[in-house]
Amino acid sequence: MWTIPWNRTHHAKQPHSAQTLGIPAIFGIMTVSAAPCAPHSEHDLVRHSYNGGMSTAPRLEAAKRDWGHDETGCTVLHIDMDAFYASLEVARNPGLKGKPVIIGTGPRAVVSAASYEARKYGINSAMPAARAHQLCPNGIFLPVDMAYYRMMSHRIMHEVFLTVTDRFEQVSVDEGYMDVSAALLEWGRPSAIGAWIRAQVAERFHVTCSVGIACNKLVAKMVSTNAKPDGMLLIPAARSAEFVQMMPLRGIPGIGPSLEKRLNAWGVHSAAELAQLDEAALTRATGSPAAARGLWAASHGLDSREITTVREEKSIGSEETLAEDTRDMRVVCGLLRSACDEVASTLRRKGLVARTLTVKLRFADLSYQTRSFTMERPTDTAGVLYPECVRQLKVMLGLPASAESATPLPRTIRLAGMSTSSLSKAAATAVQPSLDDMLEEADNARGQTSQARLHDAEAALDAVRRKFGNKAAQFGA
Repeated sequence: MWTIPWNRTHHAKQPHSAQTLGIPAIFGIMTVSAAPCAPHSEHDLVRHSYNGGMSTAPRLEAAKRDWGHDETGCTVLHIDMDAFYASLEVARNPGLKGKPVIIGTGPRAVVSAASYEARKYGINSAMPAARAHQLCPNGIFLPVDMAYYRMMSHRIMHEVFLTVTDRFEQVSVDEGYMDVSAALLEWGRPSAIGAWIRAQVAERFHVTCSVGIACNKLVAKMVSTNAKPDGMLLIPAARSAEFVQMMPLRGIPGIGPSLEKRLNAWGVHSAAELAQLDEAALTRATGSPAAARGLWAASHGLDSREITTVREEKSIGSEETLAEDTRDMRVVCGLLRSACDEVASTLRRKGLVARTLTVKLRFADLSYQTRSFTMERPTDTAGVLYPECVRQLKVMLGLPASAESATPLPRTIRLAGMSTSSLSKAAATAVQPSLDDMLEEADNARGQTSQARLHDAEAALDAVRRKFGNKAAQFGA
């Protein structure tokens, strides 16, 4: 480990360098390695995974070389946490270090993430957990703790990334883009920023990240992939096309198996061969002029997308697959209660309130059903969300409102969850109190409504969880 003092005044006078950070120069810039080792529009071409840092994009060892030291115009950083979910589990339980850790348990679960030690056994994301058990019988299988991963993601993004610049775009729980052009007066070089970020993440959170530095988002994303694990790589602007064109087709974000197969049929098997086709040929190959433009631009290392600092959140939800199918209403309600607790906590952390909730059920035959309900007033409390979810559950299954929790369900449930939508900023959302609210507020010694008291109580639970972990306190029915 290493410690880097953080002082903004010092940075302005003495920009960071490889020497001041004590980090060796590799790939033309600094890196430290501790871990083992048919789109419809041109903007659809780049997609991002949400699987806990388990990238399946091809990597080339040949890309890990010195591409030059010219950082002019390379103001985009793509920061990608390494094996994020598994790394966080190791960080909070150091006894797991060096062991094959797989996130995802249960006979019907899928692997959400795996440590690099586990990947040596051929384990990858979305693989059935049962198959992972066969490949790595001595692996350490842990349940997904999404609330914890999101909390740690929030801390890393806000306590490290956003201290450099507010020009940061988070695209998933474990990755984001940073435009550092306005920060260069203070820092001097993009690589100094990348080195400091990596050092801070490792020192403060005991996990690692990889950083790609380039002139645009597409190339920066590809660069960080090839810097993994626990590395940093710079591609000078003038060499962007050369870097992209050494990659296989699947090395370009957005080219999946289907599009790869279609391009293969046209004799295209690499990014270099892709770059030899003009837009007209690509349109014939893909059947989409917009996709053709995106592919042509990507194969030449071009990307005009800007950093989007604010992403409007459409919905927040949580769902869970049962280890065994059930007709027990108490079990299903337990899943909904946990989902409401997690979603409400996320709403409060993000300063949001929701007006619409949706209950989702998947049945034993793999069919599913959803039902939405718009509440009279927006909320961020599980105490409001959960009773409404139970009401909607009974309606979905044709049960009377008076049905007791011991009532057998008419259909066998495999998965249950809920989500909230119609989101708005809590601070900017006016809530019109009802006459009952005003009477209750007048009668209450603290001048609070029941919903306000619920909010305060659940916010107190948030504080307990931040200090003692997510399992330390749970919302009760």
